[in-house]
Amino acid sequence: MKLFQCKSCDSSLKVANYAFLFYVYKFGGFSRPNMFFFSFFFFFQITLTGFIFLVTSGLLGYIYSPRLDSAPPRWVHFAHGLLLFLYQTFDAVDGKQARRTNSSSPLGELFDHGCDALACAFETLAFGSTAMCGRSAFWFWVISAIPFYGATWEQVDDDGVDSLGSTTIRDYDMDYTPTTYTPKLIDVDLGEGGSRKDRSTCFFTNTLILPAVNGPTEGLMLIYMCHFFTSIVGAEWWVQHFGKSIPFLSWVPLVYEIPTYRIVLFLMTIFAVIPTVTFNVYNVYKVVQTRKGSMLLALAMLYPFIVLLGGVLAWDYLSPSDIMGNYPHLVIVGTGLAFGFLVGRMILAHLCDEPKGLKTGMCMSLLYLPFAIANALTARLNDGVPLVDESLVLLGYCAFTVALYLHFATSVIHEITTALGIYCFRKEINRRMSDQSHNISYKAGEAKGQTQAKTDQMMDKAGNAAQSAKESCQEAGQQMKAKAQGAADAVKDATGMNKPC
Repeated sequence: MKLFQCKSCDSSLKVANYAFLFYVYKFGGFSRPNMFFFSFFFFFQITLTGFIFLVTSGLLGYIYSPRLDSAPPRWVHFAHGLLLFLYQTFDAVDGKQARRTNSSSPLGELFDHGCDALACAFETLAFGSTAMCGRSAFWFWVISAIPFYGATWEQVDDDGVDSLGSTTIRDYDMDYTPTTYTPKLIDVDLGEGGSRKDRSTCFFTNTLILPAVNGPTEGLMLIYMCHFFTSIVGAEWWVQHFGKSIPFLSWVPLVYEIPTYRIVLFLMTIFAVIPTVTFNVYNVYKVVQTRKGSMLLALAMLYPFIVLLGGVLAWDYLSPSDIMGNYPHLVIVGTGLAFGFLVGRMILAHLCDEPKGLKTGMCMSLLYLPFAIANALTARLNDGVPLVDESLVLLGYCAFTVALYLHFATSVIHEITTALGIYCFRKEINRRMSDQSHNISYKAGEAKGQTQAKTDQMMDKAGNAAQSAKESCQEAGQQMKAKAQGAADAVKDATGMNKPC
């Protein structure tokens, strides 16, 4: 877990990416760390701040267009565009800032993708008020959620085998139970000549692949440009006939009298959603075929999302109260939170290298829908009056999904931060400085001890050398004295001085 890295491949035109890099390098503290806003922000704070921008945008949409079918003031459209631009900027900068400050972690990916999944719902509320699309706003959420889920699903790994071959390293995994997420040490097969940075941590392709034109960059740019455009022409532009909104295309057959927002919905489905989903499935299919796996098992992780969409649509179809028309905010927020739980659970499986296939924990988000559908069916037996008022059922749906998501998020954040020894909303400056000071003091003490030992050793050697020199000098002196005495005795013998009188 501590060695976790996620790969991505962004083939977009990078028009916005250069601006994001400019923000980080110019203002993020590369040259002057204490001079810019981002320098005081930890990764999670940047991500959460960007997410709050979209929550604010969604609240503005609810305040000025409770059913998403009335025109808000034009400044609201401008605010929607500005808030979405800020969200995109913060969402793009957070990862770069995390790598710059060496604070990236597996929790970062979970936190970032979780906020992005919820952002689909809140931006749908903002765009729904801009386009005045009413109950059709739910379909705008669908066309944003499907590519997001498909890209996340494409990113998941079943066996941790990288495409480079087979070498083994030690790495961290996590055991999952319904209430705990505990790290453990595992062996990861990387491939011959593989290295730590080559570790596969994604379910199928090991890479988050973004095509040349993708949602996180060009897609969001297009949406906030639509907000800015609406602040000039007014929200009514979206609900009038397509031929009236764009006169030079009024000759196109069959579309003249269709509302403009429905044409946009249709075009986005045809030219964005379907190609993206096809791209995701094709990439997964290639990997599954290469590994000789089961495509049905790979598709199993899509079932909870399909059941979620089907359940909500069935509830709306059976509803005597037209829940999507009268309570679009509650439907989108409740379903968006359930969607966020599905994405979060799939990302957790991504982090834990769980076996591919259906995750039973993901089905927790579906528990409420049978009761809501059953309550709608009671209206068929009771002259159109359900057993429980559907506004209360919708409030219960939102409360259930909020509680489910919060329990999941807090549990995972607590377990990962405890396991990795990191913080979620603040840097580990004090801990790191303390560790660095301790290491410096230890190394300084160790160096001092080594120096003292070397000094003592040198003093001992010098003392021994001096003692040896002294003993050598004494021995030499005694030898010289003995020689001198011998010479004197020889002289005396020669001169007869030693003869007795």
